[in-house]
Amino acid sequence: MTTRFPLLLIFLGWTFSLAFGVGEDADLKLPALPQLGERLADEQVSAFARLALKGLFQEYPNKPSNVIASEEGVRSPRAMHPVFYGCFDWHSSVHGHWMLVRLLKRYPEASIAGEIEEALDRQFRLEPMEKEAAYFEEKGNQSFERMYGWAWALRLAAELHAWEDDERARRWAAALRPLEEKVVALTIGYLPRLTWPIRTGVHPDTAFALGQALDYARTVGDEALEQLIRERALHYYAKDRDYPASYEPSGEDFFSAGLNEADLMRRVLDADDYAEWLEAFLPSFANLFTPVAVSDVTDGKLVHLAGLNLSRAWTLNGIASALGEGDARRQAIVKAAAEHTRAGLGYVFSGHYEGEHWLATFAIYTLSQVGIGR
Repeated sequence: MTTRFPLLLIFLGWTFSLAFGVGEDADLKLPALPQLGERLADEQVSAFARLALKGLFQEYPNKPSNVIASEEGVRSPRAMHPVFYGCFDWHSSVHGHWMLVRLLKRYPEASIAGEIEEALDRQFRLEPMEKEAAYFEEKGNQSFERMYGWAWALRLAAELHAWEDDERARRWAAALRPLEEKVVALTIGYLPRLTWPIRTGVHPDTAFALGQALDYARTVGDEALEQLIRERALHYYAKDRDYPASYEPSGEDFFSAGLNEADLMRRVLDADDYAEWLEAFLPSFANLFTPVAVSDVTDGKLVHLAGLNLSRAWTLNGIASALGEGDARRQAIVKAAAEHTRAGLGYVFSGHYEGEHWLATFAIYTLSQVGIGR
């Protein structure tokens, strides 16, 4: 079993201005950026939640990723996806739902809690969710959102399963089950056929998806799925050495492929083996400790770099959580995670849909320390 240590919380006393990355048309602003390791204030919970609520029922603009097999296949986003049609694309809608569940679970007393509950009640219904699952059975759609969207669907399912003492969560989990079971089946069918991992700073990255799927398997007690993921992770990554960290980032990254891998492997290896593996894999973090700037928050690809800051932060936090207090690397990793968190948060409330439809999820994932025992 993987040994996990609670992450040392950092209190840096930030009150970081939103002076950069904010559009003139911004209507959702955060009074003050949250401090890493502290609970969010009510106005902060509301501000993050409203970004998701704003997009949940907004069908357009939309970027569908479907394969059109015939003229009959030309459909609107909502016709194809009766639940996850908003937020510009399917995966962003899925993880927007996850963020709302996460916020409601952690902040049930929030002033916006009623709005979140009402939205989730509207969305989590069995018949539309069955149609979401059936979509993957259509010709050409078996690989739809593979594996990024699948990963977020499993993260959403895991969040609901872990909240089993709440009647609403049990009801929503029951509605989600057809899609959950479909994604699990797709994952089990796909991984044995994936001979080599996909290493990239965008959606198809294998290590990110495996980390999410592994957390899901452990949450629900699916030992067969857990064993499959562990076997594939070891097959793909156990012998990796000397990752070229100086080559990152690429210009449109929202992930670090290297840090995603390291964040996955701390879930797979025990503490001693992980410390040794990490030393061989990342003898130098090079550019990975330096936050990046976004040149144009209105460009849907370039704004990916804002997400890179946040995903680097959560992976660095995860790596630090698996290292002993006496590990010489830990302090520098934790410091870099804090700096990336601050840099990334500054872009979340830009006033531009290109980033706002998804960056809040990355922020909440980072701030609530998902996947490291919290």
